[in-house]
Amino acid sequence: MDKLEQIGLEVLNTSLLEWIAVLSSIFYIVFIARKNGVAWFFALVGSSIYVYLCFINQFYLETILQLFYVSMAIIGWLLWNKKQENPFRIIQWKGRQHLVNILISSIVTLLLGNFFEVYTDQALPYLDAFTTVFSISATFMVAYKVLENWLYWIVIDVVSMPLYAYRDLNLTVVLFGIYTIVAIVGYVRWRRTFKLQAQ
Repeated sequence: MDKLEQIGLEVLNTSLLEWIAVLSSIFYIVFIARKNGVAWFFALVGSSIYVYLCFINQFYLETILQLFYVSMAIIGWLLWNKKQENPFRIIQWKGRQHLVNILISSIVTLLLGNFFEVYTDQALPYLDAFTTVFSISATFMVAYKVLENWLYWIVIDVVSMPLYAYRDLNLTVVLFGIYTIVAIVGYVRWRRTFKLQAQ
């Protein structure tokens, strides 16, 4: 049996809980790309399940990240449904803002990775720290409708695949592959909207 067949069998044997988390997460990203606030409901469901899945697989930073996603699902829902003149206005960050964001996120990644490597039985501490820290900053960018959030997500999603493959969460690996494609589509759609706003 080759590796692809083995992954296929493992995907078929995935727990119902992981299936629900994955499907909720797919609905979240699709609705976000379509600029539909119902996405935050699916974020809440998927993230709540992933809190448990990440914890039992010793991804403690990812567990914290999923708890953060649960709270951001509520905040995102409130921000996206706040009554205002233009309810969906995309903004763009300057290069300096991205530089500061990347610098601070990288420092926090190294500090967290080192801490969890030394003091816990964390699996892949630096990789987990990277996806956790940058996902937090990218989620804030989504909530505040920053165009470039999608570029961050493309990188995060690609880096997340080996993290979940390490613990044989193969359906979740497939999910992050789907995330990568949707993030590319999301960026194209949001960029088109952003250009129309400027006219």
